[in-house]
Amino acid sequence: MPLTHLEHFLIQAEDLDGTRDWYADVLGMVSGPHPDFKMPVHWMYLGDEPVLHLAEGGADVSENRLKYLGQQSTATSGSGVVDHVAFRATGLKDMMEHLDAKGIDYTKRQVDDQGLFQLFLMDPNGVKVELNFANEEATGIKADIMASELSD
Repeated sequence: MPLTHLEHFLIQAEDLDGTRDWYADVLGMVSGPHPDFKMPVHWMYLGDEPVLHLAEGGADVSENRLKYLGQQSTATSGSGVVDHVAFRATGLKDMMEHLDAKGIDYTKRQVDDQGLFQLFLMDPNGVKVELNFANEEATGIKADIMASELSD
């Protein structure tokens, strides 16, 4: 069940396009392709890697945002806008058994067009942690929510 690398972090932004433009203009990131989560998002790339995900934030986010990602903070400034950190991992079934044995609650999500099966859990500080596994590891495991099933 090893983690292999930090994959991305997500900032929830009240001004999604303005935040995208800032990361492009100031830090040289490039806005690029992302899955259709049926909610406003931008993925910012360094080279071929989408290292920063931007999603809507504040008090009035979409129902799809709440269904898929949840929302621990409605902050629009400060460190409360960091929604989660994501790691690539292997050994999905071992990880689920490990989390179950530790009594750690998690939810299962799936993003078919990215080939990802995800576990979302909370650290002791209330920071959301996303673990991304290849879909092939999820054979026989049903996701709690499928990105493709969110409404338009």
